[in-house]
Amino acid sequence: MPTDGTKPRKEARLALRTTRRDVLRGIGAVACAGAAITPSSAAEAQSSLAGSNPFPQILRQPELVTAFGDDSTPIKLTKSGASWSAQDLHLALEEKDQSLQLTATAPSTPFTRIHLRWRIPIATNLQVLGDAWERSYGELGWRQIVPEQPMPWYFLLSDGKSTHGFGVQTGAPAFAFWQCDPEGISLWLDTRNGGRGVVLGQRSLDLATILAHQGSPDEDSFAAAQAFCRILSPKPRLPAGPIYGSNDWYYAYGKSSAQDILRDADLMAELAPTSGPRPFTVLDEGWEHNPLFPSMPRLASQIRAKGVRPGIWVRPLRARGETDKSLLLPAARFGSRKERDPENLAYDPTIPEARHKALDTIRFAVEWKYELVKHDFTTFDLLGQWGNEMGPSPTLPGWSFHDRSQTNAEIIRNLYQDIRQTAGDQTIIVGCNVVGHLSAGFFESQRTGDDVSGKIWERTRRMGVNTLAFRLPQHNTFFTMDPDCIPITEAIPWPLTKNWLNAVANAGAALVVSPSQGIMDAEKKVAVRAAFAIAATQNPAATPKNWLDSRTPEAWTRRSDQTTMTYEWLEAEGAYPFEV
Repeated sequence: MPTDGTKPRKEARLALRTTRRDVLRGIGAVACAGAAITPSSAAEAQSSLAGSNPFPQILRQPELVTAFGDDSTPIKLTKSGASWSAQDLHLALEEKDQSLQLTATAPSTPFTRIHLRWRIPIATNLQVLGDAWERSYGELGWRQIVPEQPMPWYFLLSDGKSTHGFGVQTGAPAFAFWQCDPEGISLWLDTRNGGRGVVLGQRSLDLATILAHQGSPDEDSFAAAQAFCRILSPKPRLPAGPIYGSNDWYYAYGKSSAQDILRDADLMAELAPTSGPRPFTVLDEGWEHNPLFPSMPRLASQIRAKGVRPGIWVRPLRARGETDKSLLLPAARFGSRKERDPENLAYDPTIPEARHKALDTIRFAVEWKYELVKHDFTTFDLLGQWGNEMGPSPTLPGWSFHDRSQTNAEIIRNLYQDIRQTAGDQTIIVGCNVVGHLSAGFFESQRTGDDVSGKIWERTRRMGVNTLAFRLPQHNTFFTMDPDCIPITEAIPWPLTKNWLNAVANAGAALVVSPSQGIMDAEKKVAVRAAFAIAATQNPAATPKNWLDSRTPEAWTRRSDQTTMTYEWLEAEGAYPFEV
């Protein structure tokens, strides 16, 4: 099977440098210092939770709280009421009716992580569903409890009848992941700056707002997931109209021209509904420094003249050709990996001059009058890893940003806020390789999964179908989800492409096709025209029916009439077992 032309990704297995012995030593130190609750109170808490109510109560003081210093050694904490302290490091856990607010101060003590542990009996027959750090990579799905499994941002627990949710509110200034095991629930908050501890100085940091949602008996598990996502994201920013149209990446892979984009615009004008919201034509990577794109403002004007809305891809942090090395992020964020080529030189957004240069990419796109800006690579450029490489650690140790007073999550969130302000209110922002939990409220849309493919169907099945099913609860609760394009190419069997087109349209997600030149015969045009008609109404709401049992659900329910739609996702020879 051929190698796909998707954007480069390297694989690495990464883990915390803190050893299990260090963690246990820290927990033991906490207990010895009197920080843990007494055996009698622990027994009372467990007894009350093991009775008739199976919902694990975490909106209360945890049994254990451990902090970790700049070298990842545990910091001994002393508990007093709702506060946990050591030297000048103070953690306050404020219990509210429907949340638990964690605030930290540490004027001179760098700290890297906070670990909270609730000792609660958890039934072993439950299934769990976690989220992903940024895009998902085909790994999402309901599974049995795996104690060591980090679940970024939030997770769901289901016994097949009730589905409960546990998470941190969107916009948290710390990277958060959960663990669940038969003896309890853990929350880890990564407070690093780069790979070193944050130095807060005199400011107070609201580390996280912890939320939980008790599901109702016999409640649909997808509806419960959607309801919880709505709680986690109180103020999403949604587009005024549907996002549908074309993108050139999956037929061109960076080798297109202005003429190719105008051909796409003609096709979109032909296939879109004659009235109502207009489609987009988005040019993806490959236009920069390319003589085949002689004038970006003129191209935008030409697309608009065809009755189509122009969109453009940018990589804001890329510092290609930058001669002032003091503006760049350290290569140490990549560790020993060979990711240090000139294409991966990136600006440090904590340096004002570097931040201004990064935002120029957004500023220029708006000045050229592109109505949609898709920005890419920010997580990789900032942290040196793809989401599927992060495990429990979004970046590697041993490096920091120029300004160490902010956490990685704060730096990323502030960059997103600046991108939003630079783009203005009229420009639609689509984030790709962005942290969805931090972008909610800033961007109208997010690419929720890794790249599909115009060359290998198996990649679209693994990445596209998986993210459509398991991140659909975030659609219109966090943002409009973009499960990636529908490549229409000779390499992909049309019946499978048609299924993917139909599923995305009926789910109501952003619907973007990537059609090769000369392939759009009458049958394909009829199918795309019908899908666009669905997308333009903004009313579809199909949900995965068998998502508890499949990583790529085949059965979907159209909620308007409860019709079940069944899709075949496998090629005749079955699933391809190798990396794609």
